[in-house]
Amino acid sequence: MDLSAILYGISVWALPAILAITFHEAAHGFAALRFGDDTAQQAGRLTLNPLRHVDPFGTIVLPAILLLVRAPFLFGYAKPVPVRFWRLRNPKRHMVWVAAAGPAMNLALALVSAALLHVAVLLPETAAPWAVENLQNSVLINVVLAVFNMIPIPPLDGGRVAVGLLPRPLALPLARMEGWGLFILVGLLFILPMVGGQLGFDLNIFPWLIGPPVDYLIDLIASLTGLT
Repeated sequence: MDLSAILYGISVWALPAILAITFHEAAHGFAALRFGDDTAQQAGRLTLNPLRHVDPFGTIVLPAILLLVRAPFLFGYAKPVPVRFWRLRNPKRHMVWVAAAGPAMNLALALVSAALLHVAVLLPETAAPWAVENLQNSVLINVVLAVFNMIPIPPLDGGRVAVGLLPRPLALPLARMEGWGLFILVGLLFILPMVGGQLGFDLNIFPWLIGPPVDYLIDLIASLTGLT
């Protein structure tokens, strides 16, 4: 693969990925402000400026490495928007809305991106393929980000939604997992497949864990926007 092909590949993935992460994090902040916590506003994170949300390694370096080595999936993260859940007017109930705001924003972006494909194909021949790839990747990235973040393991959004919805006897043990949640995810996504490969087994749970809901949502979005 020559340098121009590498740069082109990065360009059609980086832009939709950065926008997806930026809007995701901003949505958390705006939802928190709506329900009484202005921590994100005070920290200057209520903005759509990607530079305020991008984590240099998690948003740029890690996905680029995975893309260059042709990993079976892309993974990345941004700087989390600070939210003090106890400052929300109704912490348990409003935590659900704040956590769900990020994935909901990603689904909205996927829907808009799919709709814009009808416009992209009308662009000049020099621009249309690049625009179409960006929008197609935007649909995929946003749907994957939404589904992945709804896995019910804190500190993912799905874990916080579950903590807010479950009765207290079940919510408290799940909430206590937050400090270990990232290590659990790293183990499931990276260490388990690596160990499986050494043993001759396919232990990559990522495709079957999020694959079916991602495929379903992409098909639904395509149907809603008239692409099928």
